[in-house]
Amino acid sequence: MNYYSSLKVKSSFSLLQFDMQIREMTLKELFTVYDLLKQLRKELSYDEFEDLIYEMRHMEYKMIGIFEKEKLVCYAGVAVQTNLYHKRHLYIYDLVTDKELRSKGYGKMIIEYLQDYAKMAACENLVLSSGLQREDAHRFYDVEGFEKKSYLFVKPI
Repeated sequence: MNYYSSLKVKSSFSLLQFDMQIREMTLKELFTVYDLLKQLRKELSYDEFEDLIYEMRHMEYKMIGIFEKEKLVCYAGVAVQTNLYHKRHLYIYDLVTDKELRSKGYGKMIIEYLQDYAKMAACENLVLSSGLQREDAHRFYDVEGFEKKSYLFVKPI
């Protein structure tokens, strides 16, 4: 299923013009996902990544990729979640564009896709957490209409 056939596009991008596809990825493509995701999750080994992906299957973690000429250029790992403060929402666990291809519209394109995906899943919001050091990403999220709503605290045990 590609993006063009599954959703109505409100984007200014033409997928056909770039020989592009946005689609859900399968477990058979874990090496492809890892090759891009390691730009974001540098400390994560492939074995740990694979174990975690299988562990997250219970929560319907979905792997969404933008491919240009069969090369994965942008990736989002997401799951529909429900809690008392965000209600039903699409949580973006991972979002990364190839470092050589940033600022070329892929991030905007995947956010637009995820918004449509979330609407189809009856979600009220897109939600994500981003490391304090990722200032460029924060500027991107601001431009894309995300609001800073809270701090995330972590305590090792």
